[in-house]
Amino acid sequence: MNQLDATKSGFLVCIGLCIFILTFIYVRNTFSKVPSEQKSFPDTAECGVYPDELCSALFEGKSAAPQIGNWCQIIHQPEMPDCIWTPCNCSTVLKSLHFITRPLSEEEGNFSLAYIITIHKELEMFVKLLRAIYLPQNVYCIHIDEKSPQDYKTAVENLVNCFENIFISSKRENVVYAGFSRLQADINCMKDLVNAKTQWNYVINLCGQDYPIKTNKEIIQYIKSKWNDKNITPGVVQPPHMKHRTHLSYKEYVHSGTSYVYPTKDMKDDPPHNLTIYFGSAYYVLTRKFVEFTLTDVRAKDLLEWSRDTYSPDEHYWVTLNRLNDAPAATPNAQWEGNIRAIKWKDQEGVAHNGCKGHYIRDICVYGLGDLQWIIESPNLFANKFEPTTYPLVMDCLERRYRLKVLQQAEVPLEAHWHFQESNYFNMKLNV
Repeated sequence: MNQLDATKSGFLVCIGLCIFILTFIYVRNTFSKVPSEQKSFPDTAECGVYPDELCSALFEGKSAAPQIGNWCQIIHQPEMPDCIWTPCNCSTVLKSLHFITRPLSEEEGNFSLAYIITIHKELEMFVKLLRAIYLPQNVYCIHIDEKSPQDYKTAVENLVNCFENIFISSKRENVVYAGFSRLQADINCMKDLVNAKTQWNYVINLCGQDYPIKTNKEIIQYIKSKWNDKNITPGVVQPPHMKHRTHLSYKEYVHSGTSYVYPTKDMKDDPPHNLTIYFGSAYYVLTRKFVEFTLTDVRAKDLLEWSRDTYSPDEHYWVTLNRLNDAPAATPNAQWEGNIRAIKWKDQEGVAHNGCKGHYIRDICVYGLGDLQWIIESPNLFANKFEPTTYPLVMDCLERRYRLKVLQQAEVPLEAHWHFQESNYFNMKLNV
């Protein structure tokens, strides 16, 4: 190697060494500016008395709580409760799953609610929902999607068989999102419910990813005080941008695990009986007399038949019938009143809510930890949508808080198995 080559080599080595030193200094200085809570995950001790203390911080909207909670829910993976996938005797089911087995007040015992719950997945979420709303004076119709796996159907049937006031719908549908089959599932349950032994006052429909915000007592008091003897079907006259739903003919496609609704080129006839079509929520709270009306009145039957090839007919069927002047318990002049369901819609960010802290599916928020304060402060009866497999701590927090609230309002002696835990460490008010 001549002197020039040696000089070049030494120069390149020097440059490389300088780059390495400068890079090291930059990385060190940059990392030192990162807050300590971002440099490492919290250890088990930082999760506190899990999950109560962390839940309290989340419900109070503490800014650091969601970040810590996301890590803590990984450390504390929830155990699969017994008697969900594995059959148990009914006594064990009631106690291990913490079902409440007596009316909690005289007022509640004298006012029965009927529930329609449509499910197709997330068995653990269904159990959490059912044990939250279950009371022996109520009655429950469960519609299981015909497409659901057989082991799922069997597990639900095993659970339901332990209760005299819970039953599986006598007719099952292959439910398609936004299809007529979703409306038909509710109709099937209504036909079963009007023949049930329990003389219920109102019926409420739910899906498997709903969860209550208000207790059974609060729901009854809301119905009595705000809607006594009236139906709750939020909605307005069908706006122009929604008219395609009922002007075009739609069909359901179900094949090889895929299902959807698609438009055809066919135009529909006008609605029967010159009915004005409304657009509103698929969720409702309906009187027994109104349900009997929908199953027998010729206008209701003809509207149902006309709705078979419409898009998402459950969002026009109930509200349209409830705006008829002569329908039982009708509210002809109502609009969007009725606090039935808390939902974070994507197009309402910055208006009705501060954004989804979980993730969106079909423009509906699947709640994350940062949504908990917004949920419990909502005036609505129920909230949607939850995925405990994705955000387990969300449901842990809601369940524990909800059960504490229910038992706090009880006017009867409490049984030991109604409690989720022997002691709690919640540091918050439950009367929100």
